[in-house]
Amino acid sequence: MKRLFELLLHSLKTDGRDWTIFALSLLSAFSIWFIHNLSSEYSDFMRVQIRAESNVAGHAELSSNTCEVTARCRTSGYNIMKAWLFSRRSHNLAVKPSDLHPKTGDMFYLTKNDLNEYAHLIFGENVTVEYYLSDTLMFRFPAEASKKVPVLAVHTFRFEPQYMGIGNLTIEPDSVTVYGEPYHLKNVDRVLTETIKLENLNTSTSGVASLEKVRGIRLSEESVHYHLDVSRFVELRTEVKIETRNVPAGKEMMVYPSMATAVIKCAFPVLSDVSQTTFYVDYEDFASSISGKCLARPDYLPEGVLDYSLVPEVFECVLNEK
Repeated sequence: MKRLFELLLHSLKTDGRDWTIFALSLLSAFSIWFIHNLSSEYSDFMRVQIRAESNVAGHAELSSNTCEVTARCRTSGYNIMKAWLFSRRSHNLAVKPSDLHPKTGDMFYLTKNDLNEYAHLIFGENVTVEYYLSDTLMFRFPAEASKKVPVLAVHTFRFEPQYMGIGNLTIEPDSVTVYGEPYHLKNVDRVLTETIKLENLNTSTSGVASLEKVRGIRLSEESVHYHLDVSRFVELRTEVKIETRNVPAGKEMMVYPSMATAVIKCAFPVLSDVSQTTFYVDYEDFASSISGKCLARPDYLPEGVLDYSLVPEVFECVLNEK
C-alpha cells in the first residue's frame, strides 16, 4: 500500500507538502462556503418548546406542562440550524399575567395574537415570524397556597447636623402576597426589605429597595418604593406647666414636678411661638398605672413642631379627695 501511494504521488509529480496545502485550501473553501450559507437568509419552519412563567395570583409561578410553538420564520441559516439543534430543549417564557386568558380551573391559554409580542423571546433576535402554525397554547398553572403579609422596612439613616426625618419612612406597597406550600407559609408573618442605608441626609429622599428572599416562598413583588421627608430644624427650650385631664368630680390629682423643660424641634424657619405649647397627664393613665408614674401628653403643639421631649420624662401623680 505504501509503495502504491508513493507511485501515485510520483505520477502526479507532487509530494506530501503539496497535499497538505491542497487539503488546507479545500478546508478553507468549505469554511467560506459554509459561513456564507449560514449568514444568508432563509424562510423555514422553526419549532420551540416553551414553559410559561408568570405571576398569576393564587397559582404556581411556572406552568406544569410545555407547549410547542411552530412558525414559518425568515432568518439566517445560523439561527435556523441553532433552533433545529435545540428544538427538543424547552425554555421558560416570562408572560405578563394580563396576557394569560383563564379557561377552567388551573388552565390558561395564549392566542396567536398574544404570541406576536413574545416572538423575539421565543425564536430569538433577528427572526421575522411570517405566520404561526400553532393556534392556541394551553398551560396549566397548579393552584398554590397564599396569604398577605406586611412589609417591614429595615433601614439606617444618618442626618447632617440640624436635619431630621419627619414622620415614619413610608413604603409602597406596604404588604405583599406570599405563595408556597402551607408548611412554608405558616412561619412567614412578614417580609423584610434589604437594609436601606443612607448617609448625610439633608433633603427628602426616595428610592427602591429589594425584598429579602424567603426560601421556598414566592413573592408577588420583588421590590418596594420608599420615601422619607427630611427637614432642617431648630431646637428650642421652654418651661411648661404640666396640667391634668379627665379627673373625676370630687377628686384632685397632683403632678410632681408640676413644671418641666420642653425641648422642641421646629422646622426652619420658626413661624410659631413655642411658649404656647401645653402638656398634661391623663387620669386614665394614672388609674391604669401600678406605681402612679405617668408620661405627659401634648395638649397643643404649634404649627411647625417636628418633635419634642420633656425633662423630666416621667411624673409622679397623687390623687386626693377634695
